[in-house]
Amino acid sequence: MQVGEICHQGAISIASTEGITDAAQLMREHHVGFLIVHQPGDPLRRPIGVLTDRDIVVEVIAKKIDPEAIKVDDLMTRQPLVATEAEDLSEVLAAMRIAGVRRVPVVDVRGALTGVIAIDDAFDIITTFMCDIAGSIKHQQRVERRARAS
Repeated sequence: MQVGEICHQGAISIASTEGITDAAQLMREHHVGFLIVHQPGDPLRRPIGVLTDRDIVVEVIAKKIDPEAIKVDDLMTRQPLVATEAEDLSEVLAAMRIAGVRRVPVVDVRGALTGVIAIDDAFDIITTFMCDIAGSIKHQQRVERRARAS
């Protein structure tokens, strides 16, 4: 299965020159804890970094730094792990595990941001797949019991 088949479309992004308060407000507005950072004015929104709500809490709030004095560029994680739509899901999940990240921007062949994949998405797919297999096995067992009873 390819990443592009399951990633969430419409990833929320922010320009690197925006303020941390703006980033927090964007997260709140969209009910997300993860923003993909791009260069200002980039119509393709090519990822250059990522910013999480945890970054803001641990690096700004907990250190009592004035959030109005910090830009996204000051706090973002640079050179994030990025997946392409055509990549195999299992390979991306392995890379996420090794990198210790739960979410990854997804790009097309031009490098344009198209979505985001989260580790939870993979768990949902695996759970659905396992339920489908279990249902098929139970169905087959019922068919076999009926055949023996006849």
